[in-house]
Amino acid sequence: MSKKEKTRIFDETGKRLVKEIRPLRGWVLLSALICLILIGCSVAIPELLGDLVNQLYAWTQEKTPGLAKSLLPGIGILAGVYALEAGLTYGKYYLLQSIVSRYYCAGMRIRLSEKLRRLPVLYMDKTPAGDVIDRMMDDVSDMSASIFGIVDILLSGFLKMTVIAAILLITDWRLAIPVVLLSPLSVLLSAKMAGLGESHWDNHYELGGKLTSLAEEAFTNYPTTKAFNREKELRERYDELSERHQKSGIFGNFLSSIVQPVIAFVDAAAYIAVAVVGGWLIIRHGLPIGTVVTVILFARQFAGPLEQVAYGLGYIQHIKSAAKRVFTLLDLPEEEDPAGRVEAPTRGRVELRHVDFSYDPEKPLIRDLNMDVKPGRKVAIVGPTGAGKTTIVNLLMRFYDIQSGQILIDGRDTAELSRAENRKLFAMVLQDTWLFKGTVAENVAYGRPGATREEIEKACDFAYCDHFIRRLPQGYDTVISEDSTAVSSGQKQLLTIARALLADRPLLILDEATSNVDTRTELLIQKAMDRLMGSRTCFVIAHRLSTIVDADLILVLRDGQIVEQGTHKSLLEEKGFYYELFKSQYAI
Repeated sequence: MSKKEKTRIFDETGKRLVKEIRPLRGWVLLSALICLILIGCSVAIPELLGDLVNQLYAWTQEKTPGLAKSLLPGIGILAGVYALEAGLTYGKYYLLQSIVSRYYCAGMRIRLSEKLRRLPVLYMDKTPAGDVIDRMMDDVSDMSASIFGIVDILLSGFLKMTVIAAILLITDWRLAIPVVLLSPLSVLLSAKMAGLGESHWDNHYELGGKLTSLAEEAFTNYPTTKAFNREKELRERYDELSERHQKSGIFGNFLSSIVQPVIAFVDAAAYIAVAVVGGWLIIRHGLPIGTVVTVILFARQFAGPLEQVAYGLGYIQHIKSAAKRVFTLLDLPEEEDPAGRVEAPTRGRVELRHVDFSYDPEKPLIRDLNMDVKPGRKVAIVGPTGAGKTTIVNLLMRFYDIQSGQILIDGRDTAELSRAENRKLFAMVLQDTWLFKGTVAENVAYGRPGATREEIEKACDFAYCDHFIRRLPQGYDTVISEDSTAVSSGQKQLLTIARALLADRPLLILDEATSNVDTRTELLIQKAMDRLMGSRTCFVIAHRLSTIVDADLILVLRDGQIVEQGTHKSLLEEKGFYYELFKSQYAI
């Protein structure tokens, strides 16, 4: 984008901001109508005051009785206009800020939430959570103010300027010339100077996202930060970002706010010119003094919308910087999702045919991977770090799409299924446990919200966690969360296993599911997994080879390739790569 384009007020971002208001156009049109009535009030007030001044001046010349009686109707009408103006102003502010902006803000956040649901997992893997939160909260809040800015500040300001300029020309074109000639200069100055602050606002919002990400990271990993005494370094990073964020905001505000003093100076020059020319016309040409008073009052009123427009132009640049970040997120390409459904009960046969995949095209990971897993078999996937074990899980769950090849379940290509249908086939237990804030029962029923209490308790009993749940203060109704200290790390893992048991899916994925439990609990989990298996196909990713010695099939991965496969006993007898892995752990 060129510098010239960047300083334009209504570039593509500005036009899109206007388009975003369309769903609320009824309320906006009502607000615009109120603005027009308010402009009518603003126009009527100087006219009424001018008439009253002319009546008073005429009385000073003739000294006729009944001055109060002749002035009272005009004063009453003037008071009524002021009262109407005050009421409509309150109604306009309430309508724009409490109704329109609120609905706009809520609607935009819902759209962002829906958008995030349709984005590939890769986006969330690469984007700090704090940055996403900042866009959904602060940036959208600032965007919601755009309605007030566009409708009230710009529309009302420009309309008011146009109407007052027309009335000035009709009242006395000689007095109107100084005001009308100087107003275009004021608007041009406003637009030019407001545009200079856009780059600073862009930087301000980008740094705001980084600050939120850093704060989120700091609080999420607070124990680690304390354990390694990194509070000082973290504070210094935050202070440095905060200072840059503050400076960009200061420069942006300065360039936006300097417009108003410049406009005020131009307006004052026009005001003085009207007063001088008016005085000369009164003395030389007998112009009624009421006419001069009317024009001066209109000239003074003309300064208001000019400053209003100047402020609005600067404010729009502020809003545009927030809108760019929101629109960038809304415009991200979405992952394609077919509408295919699982039409028959799943037996659980899983095939990978000539699968190629890499996170980075320049760094191949999985190449020509082939696998055929029969229904009901317990398959262990082992290998060194970076071999591609977890990647296979990501591909089975369609968190990522393969570059070539096929993944089939019961002979049907998963690429033909919707992602939701594909994921309904799997229950997962990951190495990193996740619990939301809610009761124990709600957490266990996360994968099956309609489960009864009896079913929840049965699943927990099978997962060997019923005993410690009943010892909690409120049992299954105890409120816990990810950061809860009421349950240990191992107990959290058992709850996630109970969650998978209750979900009762035909395929099961265990990614280092026993990594956070002690040896005794590990044995209990193995028993629970044996109960769970039944006729289900199970994929177990493990570093601790002791947990998969009874697997029906062990796939040994190395550099994205299956280099060995077989049972634990047969692989040890081959004395190949698996034998070396096992030996390194247990020092045969």
